[in-house]
Formats: sequence, structure tokens, C-alpha cells
Amino acid sequence: MSPPAQFHNYATTTIEYSSSAPEPPNGHHASSPNGIDDVPSHLYEKIPKHMMEVDKNGHRVPDYLRMILMSKVYSTPLNLQETPLTLAVNLSARLGNEIWLKREDLQPVFSFKIRGAYNMMAHLSDEEKKKGVITCSAGNHAQGVALSGSALDIPVKVLMPTSTPSIKWRNVQRLGAQVILHGQDFDAAKAECLRLASAEGLAFIPPYDNPYVIAGQGTIAMEICRQIRDVDSLDGIFGSIGGGGLVSGMAAYIKRVAQPSLEVYGVETIDGDAMEKSLQKGKRVLLDEVGPFADGTAVRIVGEEPFRVCGELLDGIVKVNNDEICAAIKDVFEETRSIPEPSGALALAGVKAHIIRNNLVGANKRFVAVISGGNMNFGRLRFVAERAELGERREVLMSVRVPEKPGSFVKFHSLLDGRDVTEFSYRLNAPSPSESAYIICSFILRSSLSSASGPTPDARAQEVAEIIQSLEDNDIQAVDLSDDEFSKSHLRHLIGGRGEVEHERLVRFEFPERPGALANFLKKLKPTWNISLFQYRNHGADVGKVLVGVQVPPDSQPAFETFLAELGYPYVEETDNWAYKNLLRGAN
Repeated sequence: MSPPAQFHNYATTTIEYSSSAPEPPNGHHASSPNGIDDVPSHLYEKIPKHMMEVDKNGHRVPDYLRMILMSKVYSTPLNLQETPLTLAVNLSARLGNEIWLKREDLQPVFSFKIRGAYNMMAHLSDEEKKKGVITCSAGNHAQGVALSGSALDIPVKVLMPTSTPSIKWRNVQRLGAQVILHGQDFDAAKAECLRLASAEGLAFIPPYDNPYVIAGQGTIAMEICRQIRDVDSLDGIFGSIGGGGLVSGMAAYIKRVAQPSLEVYGVETIDGDAMEKSLQKGKRVLLDEVGPFADGTAVRIVGEEPFRVCGELLDGIVKVNNDEICAAIKDVFEETRSIPEPSGALALAGVKAHIIRNNLVGANKRFVAVISGGNMNFGRLRFVAERAELGERREVLMSVRVPEKPGSFVKFHSLLDGRDVTEFSYRLNAPSPSESAYIICSFILRSSLSSASGPTPDARAQEVAEIIQSLEDNDIQAVDLSDDEFSKSHLRHLIGGRGEVEHERLVRFEFPERPGALANFLKKLKPTWNISLFQYRNHGADVGKVLVGVQVPPDSQPAFETFLAELGYPYVEETDNWAYKNLLRGAN
């Protein structure tokens, strides 16, 4: 399949409307009596009068309750149905709260975006439908617009950056849209999208900043209220925030039909918190950059209308990091056997963080998390598996300095007192060994085993402090690196280097993944044989792949062969391996 057409690159300018800025000369914002330009009236031009209401400041704004109830989401030829509301049985038991998952990952495009896109496109005039629509997106919104266009017989153009993976643009193209790759980033693609919309008279379908889009997403809250048993006993609904359309629609509905105690929370990443910063400053804030992991919500500036609605109705924002998102992805998989994308699991990560940070474990409250997308990039699964345990605070990544002498490893391992080691990396500093050896090690905390929800922050901090003190009492220095992104992403994979290690034998083992396997190896190793390299990481298999370097003097070679035979672990000698000799020992 040949790539779609590309156009010339165009620069783009992002405009911020703020509560402190003067009214724009085009009159797009209506000023409130106190001079705050908080109503983007240019977005309301095509809304019928009977779908409008007057707010507390005297502004005419969308009547979202009416717009949601009259949404065309369910009239689609695609026959969209209510997505299930599933009780997370195991997670609820672990956290002592009732947690429900709203399964928007089961939509035809694996995302809630189909709701807003279809609702807006279904409300276009016949002339607009005939001319066609255009949008700019590298993800779920593009698929929602493409599928909606196919169902409504509306021509669709989708602008995407040239860096968009082929699997994404080809899938959008498969759904019937004309894909145009343009520019090196989203801003350049969006600028070309708006130029084409103006030049060709095409209706622009935004991903979140339009009342019809917001109302389409709000139907999720309407379904939750119908599906949940005794909605008045529900304590909170959590949704992810990118541009803000999802939580705006849900909050607009919930605040009109439910009792005040039912709160609506938005969830953002710590490196993509445009809404929180905007609400704090009273104006929309343009972030310099956003983290790429949760790419479905990686938005530098939130929408004008979502900003207005969230400022009035949202109860709070919870921010989470990548490790907590990975743990939430794992939770969804264990509950449903489905794997959401990072942004899709963002709301659940927020629920868990809200419970833990507010000491609500065992509080018997009821929460709903919207699982908002299931378009997982397969290549990210390795990262997710790597970080999930850290996200649950069960695993600790630690740097350890031990005396560079035989027996130090055995002593260090014994001081871990039976804790399950999940990673162990070390390389002798050769040809001039120092007095100290540095090890990167990770292990499972004992407090995580006694609490199904994982250790509380206080319990974790106390156990880690006790471990570090015990090690220091035995002349072993340790530092907790669990929150150090450099160490988690890079250092753990780079520990060691090349060196001429005398009499080194390199052996690749398969250790059984059971308690005591490492201790058995260390105890059977002769004290006169110095470990010069050790690399192990638990990857969830039934055997652990371990690489070990051992300094074996010539007169001990027969004894070492006997050790290998009697140990009982499958092994492969790698001493003559080309990569080892050239990359770990130095070129021959």
C-alpha cells in the first residue's frame, strides 16, 4: 500500500484566551459582568435556541442535560450500544472499596471518541455533510471520525504528522477516510488541517472543543447512572483528561441528575497536566511539552469549552505517574483479560491514587473509572510489565555498595532476609578493582505481601528505611532509586562495562523461579571463586535467565566443572562467545 498524499509544511500559532486577557476583537467571547471572558460563544453558533440555557452570570450557554438526552449517539447505523459496567472484583477486594470499570475500550474503534465524533457529524447540515469533514488526529479521534463518516456517508479527510506509524494511518484509511500525512509534528498537521478546512469549505471536527462532541461523551455518564445499582450511593466517577471533553460531558450530566455527594474527578499525568495548571491560573495554559507515554491524552492546551465547564463543575484532579499507569493496565488485564492503552487506564490509576493518598483503603466507598481506550501499542507491553510492580509500590530498586571481596554477595543476600529478588546486576571494575562493588538490585517488599492493596506509603517508607539501616550496620551502603527515572529507564541496563578480568568464566544459567534458588547458588559457590559479573531480571517466566561471571584460578577448573554439574541448573558456557570477548572483555 502506497502512503497517502503529503502537502507542504505550514507554521502554526497557538492562541490562549485567558480570564485576564482583553476580549478578542472578533467578539468570540462574551464578557461576564465582572469582566471575565469565560464563555466561548463562537462555539455555540450552531446550537438551536431550545438547546441553550442561561447560566448564573447571565450568559447563554449549552444546556448539556438536554443535549445529552437528545444525543444521536444511539441512532447511528453502527448500532452503538451501551458499553458494559464491570465490577473489578479482585481490585475491589484488595482496596476495600467497590470499583467499577466502564468499558469504553469495547467500542467499535476501541475508544469513547466515537460518541462525540458521531454526535457532532450527525448534527451537521445536509450541505455540510455533502461537502465533507476534516480533522487532525494521530489516534482514537481519527478512527471515530472515519467510522462515523462511513456510517453517515460523509467524505472524511484526516491530517496526521508524517511521523505517524503506518499501522495507525492505514487503519484510519481502512475505515474509509482519506489520510493526508503532513508536517513533522501535530502542530504542523493541525495548521494544515485548518487551512484546508477554510480553503475547501469543510466542517472541522475537533476532538474535544465543541458542545456536540462534549454532549456525545456525556452519554457515558448517562449510561453509568442507568447501570449502577443505587447511583445515590456512588462516591466518585473518574475520567481521563486530554483536552477535557470526556470529563466535561460527564460532569455536566452528573451535576444535574445526581446528588451533590457524587463527585467527578479528572485524571492527568504528572507530565501532561494542562487542565490542572489552567484551573489553578484561571486561564488556559499552553504546556511547553507533554510526556509521550500516555499519548492519547498528550495535549498541550485544553479546549476552551472544556476549560469553562471543568472550572464550574469538576470536583478535582488527580495526577499519576507512568508507573502507576502501568500498574492500572495490569489491574485491568487481571480483571477483564483486556489490555487498555496507557491513556485508557489513566482513570483507574487515578481511582487507586485517590484511595491510597486519602487513606481510603477499606473505606467501603464506590467508584467508577472509565476505561477510555484499548488501542495499545504492542511494543509498550515490555515497559508496562517492567514498571507495574514499581507502580504498585511492591518493588524497590536499590543501588548497593558492598566491599569488593569474596562473600560480600552472600552477606548482602542474607540481609535481605528472604525477600524475593527480582533483579541483580553487577560487573567487576577491572583491570583495577576498587575497594567497593556497586550493585543494582530490586526486590519485593515484605509489607506488600501482607497487604493485598500493596503497602501504604508509610509502611513502604518504614520497611525501606529498616532495610537500609540493616545494610549500613553491616558496612553496606544502599540508596532507594525507585523514584529516580534515570535509574529506572537507563542505569539499570548499563551497569558494568568492559574489562580484562583474570581467569573469568562466563556461564548462562536458567534458575528455577522459586524461593531459595539464588541462595542455593551462592552457598554452593566456593569462597575462593570471586563473582565478577552477575545479571538477572525476573521477567515472569517459570525460569530466570541469569548471566554469571566467576573468577576461577587454573587449579580450580576441575572443581568448578563439578560445581556446575552438581548445581542442577541448566547452563551454557559463554566464555568463548564473540560478543562477550569483544564487548565485555575488550577486543582481542
